[in-house]
Amino acid sequence: MHQPRRHDRRPSRRKASAPVPPLPPYRLPATGADVVLVGFFSAKQKDFETVMVEAAARLAAHGARVVARIVQRRGVSSGGVRRMDLPYSSRTLLSHGKAREVAHVADRADAEAVVFANPLTQHQRRALTTMFGRPAVGVTDILFDLD
Repeated sequence: MHQPRRHDRRPSRRKASAPVPPLPPYRLPATGADVVLVGFFSAKQKDFETVMVEAAARLAAHGARVVARIVQRRGVSSGGVRRMDLPYSSRTLLSHGKAREVAHVADRADAEAVVFANPLTQHQRRALTTMFGRPAVGVTDILFDLD
């Protein structure tokens, strides 16, 4: 018979890490920055194109040029429907392949920022900014220069 596992009762030697300060809001330059617009939508959301067009119009109204639009749809294909119950990467909001595609497109277009049509958490902003090598923000998190 197996013995029940004994849990180690020694105190942890791990030091508590200092809280990470939140990232400041991204300020979009008034001179017309090149941005990549990204959206994450489930198959249930049928009006995803409208959301992307509205986000692009909001960015264009403030002088940004949307050089590429990338959409991650979840649960559209038959294989995707079977995987809807599986968690997506809450760290990046995108699948690994789609995140690599966004990074590649942003590099080729020499974009200043990657703007998501969806709101991002601080953790997602930090992880995506590191992954892309440029600011990654939600369209609602942008401060627009009105100079």
